[in-house]
Amino acid sequence: MIEKDTYKTITKASPEVLFKEKNSKFFGYAFPVHSEDVVKLHIEELKKQHHSARHWCYAYQLGKEERNYQFRANDDGEPNNSAGMPIYGQIQSFDVTNVLIVVVRYFGGIKLGVGGLISAYKTTAQMALEQSKIVRRTINQDIELKFEYKDMNKVMRVIKEKNLKIKSQTLELDCKIIISVRLKNSEAVFEAFQSIFGVQVKCLES
Repeated sequence: MIEKDTYKTITKASPEVLFKEKNSKFFGYAFPVHSEDVVKLHIEELKKQHHSARHWCYAYQLGKEERNYQFRANDDGEPNNSAGMPIYGQIQSFDVTNVLIVVVRYFGGIKLGVGGLISAYKTTAQMALEQSKIVRRTINQDIELKFEYKDMNKVMRVIKEKNLKIKSQTLELDCKIIISVRLKNSEAVFEAFQSIFGVQVKCLES
């Protein structure tokens, strides 16, 4: 059984894919994204690149945990739910997140009907994800440790024993270390540091 503290995403932008249907051309792209600002940048770039296209339809999902997912599907002038949702359906089908899929359509003069559009947008999104490198990553919890310099050895011993990753450290008279811990281990690690007298432990918001 796969732990709930992992998620799947893509590592880099997919190559451009092309699907043709009755003279209409559908260009598909998948991008790794972490914010709505990055989503907007990619869409603006594609609008410049394909300035004579008719529609720039897309869907994205942000977040590492299901309960925190943010998603959006945009039909960009196509009939309701004929483009954005079929694209989003492929994000769900491939079980990926922090991803944006854009499908750019050049109208070929023959109407495809709602069913034809749904099929074309779904297929193009699927092709873009099939061309992407999908990886599984762990969801981590950042924990902040504050302590006096005299307690350094005790803290470092636990970090070494548990093979913890240090994200940042300030080692002066008053010390502060931020460690990154896999979510499923975070409670045990938190308690291990809490048991050391003189160490203040705090979980940070991701």
